[in-house]
Amino acid sequence: MVRLFTRGSVALLALGASTAVWAQDVVVPTADAAGSPIAAATETAAAAVANPGNNAWMMTATVLVLLMILPGLALFYGGLTRSKNMLSTMTQIGATSALAMLIWVMWGYSTAFGPEGNQFFSWGNLFLSQVTSDSTAATFSDEVISEYVFVSFQMTFAAITAALILGATAERMKFSATMLFVTIWLTIVYFPIAHMVWAGGGLLFDMGALDFAGGTVVHINAGVSGLVLAFLLGKRKGYPTEPMPPHSLTLTMVGTGLLWVGWFGFNAGSELEADGTAGLAMINTFVATAAAGLAWMVLERIAGHKGSALGFCSGIIAGLVAVTPAAGNSGPFGAIVLGIVASAICYVMVAKLKPKFGYDDSLDAFGIHGIGGIVGAIGTGIVYSPALGGPGGDDFVMASQVTTQIIAVVVAIGWAAVGTLIAGLITKMITGLRVSEEVEVEGLDIGEHGERAYN
Repeated sequence: MVRLFTRGSVALLALGASTAVWAQDVVVPTADAAGSPIAAATETAAAAVANPGNNAWMMTATVLVLLMILPGLALFYGGLTRSKNMLSTMTQIGATSALAMLIWVMWGYSTAFGPEGNQFFSWGNLFLSQVTSDSTAATFSDEVISEYVFVSFQMTFAAITAALILGATAERMKFSATMLFVTIWLTIVYFPIAHMVWAGGGLLFDMGALDFAGGTVVHINAGVSGLVLAFLLGKRKGYPTEPMPPHSLTLTMVGTGLLWVGWFGFNAGSELEADGTAGLAMINTFVATAAAGLAWMVLERIAGHKGSALGFCSGIIAGLVAVTPAAGNSGPFGAIVLGIVASAICYVMVAKLKPKFGYDDSLDAFGIHGIGGIVGAIGTGIVYSPALGGPGGDDFVMASQVTTQIIAVVVAIGWAAVGTLIAGLITKMITGLRVSEEVEVEGLDIGEHGERAYN
């Protein structure tokens, strides 16, 4: 969502919507405002007017991200669980997303993109008190979009990130605990990381970390948080000795397709305009994903197994995750290589290292989102190079950028791990985290919601 670019001989830190001026009289940002704190100083100019074309594209992109959550992620995760937990998985995803949307408009947007702030979080816009139908958010050029559209777009990111965590806790976490945990987690983990990476004045933003659409903010954040929460919950009853195969790979495949379609809103939408860079993010989302899906199946064959539908779906998600931070920061062939590398590393993590370590990341939220996000975030520092077809300028230094990317990854991992531990322990103390043994055996569909996915 935020990237570095060069115009002529002057390197400018691109102003994203995160550095918009939230003043009553909205003005066009000047070059001097680039990279400045959230309430960027600007010269008085004619009031900016939202571009209808960009507005329309961003509204479409926002709805596409919602498609990723419901029905995409719900079907993808739901199909991977046992039939007795299908509805509980989908219900947790839906309810978590709805809760995240309400929290976002109450205090989340203010904490991530408020008019006042420091390196870690912001404030001053509770309940969207500074947002009107006339206020605008800056894009990466001198264009603007409606601020309500930007609020909505970012709201879907918060919703899906919280929902992604549930892949690590599926089939054993209380519904009440899920709702309480998400409330605390969004407040102390997601909103600050979003601010640090995407808001002007944020710690990692000012360092020049590249994260086009959420490698650190979404995937590393969700994957690491899921792993920590999985350890707090403990293993599912019978894991790993009892078989726990997906109950419907058909639904998982449908969910995978919906995720891939919706991801174009996620990645291409993060340009905030319908321009050439959005087109670059679009083609990268095609080719990196395609390469990763096929690569996973090839690796299965090399390992002596048949190329599977589950492997294809896993590779597709790994490729989507890896290309997210690089979507507008890579050429198409760099994206292809990144997708293949991420697929291979995620395959080893899921098929080899997870059984070896014995932790119960139910649906591989960490193995694919966490690991894929790390590979993508660090790899972005490489594929950004103009020598590899990336959009970096003539002054691009790969070693320096990769170092910055590694620092961003370490900060995201550390913040997510500590914050999740705190949120998990608070939740455990108030509601308890795990369902009873009887409910777990019977299934969370009946035990938690009193209904079945299949009658």
